[in-house]
Amino acid sequence: QVQLVESGGGSVQAGGSLRLSCAASGYTDSRYCMGWFRQAPGKEREGVATIYTVSGRPYYTDSVKGRFTVSQDNAKRTLYLQGNSLKPEDTAMYYCATHPYPCALVPIRPWDYKYRGQGTQVTVSS
Repeated sequence: QVQLVESGGGSVQAGGSLRLSCAASGYTDSRYCMGWFRQAPGKEREGVATIYTVSGRPYYTDSVKGRFTVSQDNAKRTLYLQGNSLKPEDTAMYYCATHPYPCALVPIRPWDYKYRGQGTQVTVSS
């Protein structure tokens, strides 16, 4: 059974930065997709980014391009999301998700992945 544990959320002022982590366990194969999505109260879910462990190429939704960076440490089976120049509209619960290969990277819909974490709250104040 694959499990994901997120960490790193918190409160920050607009213009600040946060780094989220997502540690995966239970995979016996090194090929899988990972991604982040977010959901704010009263808003639709929004895919943030996806990445495939083998290629390492990330895909981002337009609203975070140039501000967010997703990266991975395959040895630690950990996914990171670095958010810079944060805006109040980035406030949401952020979820990490993963799916075994074969898996889809676009469209960016990580909520369709087989496994997800419990979420970590990010609050950006103006």
